[in-house]
Amino acid sequence: MVDERKYGKKGPLFLPIVILAIGVMAISTGATMIRLADAPALVISAYRVGLACLILIPLACLFAKKEIKSLTFNDVKIALASGVFLSIHFIAWISSLDYTTVASSVVLVNTNPIWVALLTPLLSNDRFTKMSILGVVFSITGSVIISAGDFSLGGKALLGDFLAIVGSWCTAFYLLLGRKLRQRVSLLSYITICYSTAAVVLFAIAICLGYSLWGYPSKTWLCLWGIAIFPQIIGHSSYNWSLKYFSAGFVAVALLGEPVMSPILAYFILRETIMPVTIFGGSLVLAGIVLAALGERR
Repeated sequence: MVDERKYGKKGPLFLPIVILAIGVMAISTGATMIRLADAPALVISAYRVGLACLILIPLACLFAKKEIKSLTFNDVKIALASGVFLSIHFIAWISSLDYTTVASSVVLVNTNPIWVALLTPLLSNDRFTKMSILGVVFSITGSVIISAGDFSLGGKALLGDFLAIVGSWCTAFYLLLGRKLRQRVSLLSYITICYSTAAVVLFAIAICLGYSLWGYPSKTWLCLWGIAIFPQIIGHSSYNWSLKYFSAGFVAVALLGEPVMSPILAYFILRETIMPVTIFGGSLVLAGIVLAALGERR
């Protein structure tokens, strides 16, 4: 495990950038594995964090038990709240797909850099530079272009769009709370409490709604473990590790690398065609991430 003490705010940023990039690639595998898993989306989300906890909790008992016991009540509250927001993000976003198009849902749920920018002055000591704001604009524009031509309007679509925005709000709070707590709490302690909370909420809702938690084919269980290890433990944990060194705003912009990487992985694994509009929009997203990184450096 990387010793975080070697990388203070004034330390080298090369390693945090590399780990954040690894996180983007890892979380981008999620869409492909979800497509391959033969299970309801809510069940997939529950197992995504639940199986991750089966790995993290023993590690936390070995390496972070003392720290977790020493956490203040306020720190525990923040970690629990972060987990709740993570679970609501999954619930709202997944539910939005029942009412609106995938494109509308993906674009709206990825507006979290806007909400992070608006909430940052209220919940954090970080500040957005003009370069960072320009990066947000480029990235959001690129995300919209990637999903252009498949938007829905009216009736149920508006409900779906609203649920996607709620999911985006929850992601913003999840990142900002993580940024606040990661300044003084180790990654293992934080994500163990956060992911465990999300797992409890998601499994409880899945059971209450009557979803079956068993009886899935071996291929699906393999995908569920893959989703828990790659998008959740490696992907989300890389983001949460990076929150110690980068603002929540920059990490939120980096999250937009997922819609760029996912089609590339789908091309090689699922043989899905990459459209020219995806390449153009993806270029804008990547340019936005670079601009946000330059703003972060300032």
